Amino acid sequence: MKRSTPCLLALALAATLPLAAQEPATATTESAATAAPAMDAETQAMMEAWIKAGTPGPQHKQLAEHFVGDWNAKQSMWMDPAAPPSVQTASSSSRAVLDGRQVRGEYAGTFMGQPFQGISYTGYDNVTGRYTTTWTDSMSTATMLAFGDYEPATKTYTFKYDMPDPMQATRLIPVRMTIRIDGPDRHVFEMHETHDGKEARTMQIEYTRAAKK
Repeated sequence: MKRSTPCLLALALAATLPLAAQEPATATTESAATAAPAMDAETQAMMEAWIKAGTPGPQHKQLAEHFVGDWNAKQSMWMDPAAPPSVQTASSSSRAVLDGRQVRGEYAGTFMGQPFQGISYTGYDNVTGRYTTTWTDSMSTATMLAFGDYEPATKTYTFKYDMPDPMQATRLIPVRMTIRIDGPDRHVFEMHETHDGKEARTMQIEYTRAAKK
């Protein structure tokens, strides 16, 4: 079985380009003789699979509908589940990028009294059938990668990942994140961490669509 991934990707990309480079109808016999041979069935199937894997679909459209726009955010953080949260305001702006394959979000607020910025990419992997999200910010050198699913009945995305503990790098903290869609102009993010077998909410961000300027 053929496994030449770069070649297959090049073929898939080539298949999406305009056919401007084709010989005109009056091409010479010599040009026709030197033209690339037709692909065999296996190569054709592989190319079609690559194109299918890379073509945005309804899940990508849904992500854009749920998250693209400018948002006002109310951020609540719990250092101690039994204590009142620390509440801050922030702003967020999300745009569809890479021809709709990803939603790029930029978050600006404060954390522990310091300016805070974060960047996220959220998409859907056609091959695995799962949603993906990454997060990087101005107070960490780590990049978070989480995988998740969407439950239409509750209009909720659920992502999970294991976060290395800064106090003990070999220790992983299970993290569960949910995003509940309350309508076209509001969604709520919640983050839960598990410590010593007990899960507790550590963060909530309430997003409300900002008024158009």
